[in-house]
Amino acid sequence: MGYLPDSFHYYIETLLVALLVWVLLKNRSKRQQEKLSKKLTERQKDELIAEWNPEPLVPETPQEHPVLNPKYADGKMTKEVTIDGETYLNMASTNFLSFIGVKRIEERAKQTIFKYGVGSFMGCEEAVLYSYGFATVSSAIPAYAKKGDVIFVDEGVNFAIQKGLQASRSRVEYFKHNDMEDLERLLLEQEQRDKKDPKKAKSVRRFIVVEGLYVNHADLCPLPKIIEFKWRYKVRVFIDESWSFGVIGKTGR
Repeated sequence: MGYLPDSFHYYIETLLVALLVWVLLKNRSKRQQEKLSKKLTERQKDELIAEWNPEPLVPETPQEHPVLNPKYADGKMTKEVTIDGETYLNMASTNFLSFIGVKRIEERAKQTIFKYGVGSFMGCEEAVLYSYGFATVSSAIPAYAKKGDVIFVDEGVNFAIQKGLQASRSRVEYFKHNDMEDLERLLLEQEQRDKKDPKKAKSVRRFIVVEGLYVNHADLCPLPKIIEFKWRYKVRVFIDESWSFGVIGKTGR
């Protein structure tokens, strides 16, 4: 009887194992195909659908939840507000001077605008009148500043300005609140960038964005210094006068 080497035995065993795996997989695949080939009757489908109880996408909201029981304010948002027939002191109003709702002021404002226009009242050649304050600065900034421009912004600006900055897609550089030294530091850094790449500098527009009267800090911006920087570093200036208009400066301008 001849002698078979160990490698030959290993070969035979490997072949047998591979054959066994192939048979098992084939039988399994055959059973799966048989299951798929058995189509459900219409009655079976209806029974399965009737038995199915889907989970809710969100928990059921209790009936006493405030969302299901909204309250509505009637009339204009003056220093007082009427909700469901009851009058309350309006602590969320920005109507500090109580001009809203005063018929005499409203009528005079209409007459003045219809006769002289908004531009004349503002002391400029042209002006755009918005019906909603938030929309003004949030849309004015991206109307001028675009991708590739740079905007130097006081870190204390209001939410509407922040939305306008996001919409502009410009590079935003924040300086410390009312810190003119910090602002000039950023302007000098931009000046150095411009010197390194004069070609790019020609296409980059530069803006300073501040508030006349800061809603988050209740202080004024140092406007004379900002105007000085405007001419020295050749930047454009946005001043949000939402809170200072009608209050600060000669005749409120």
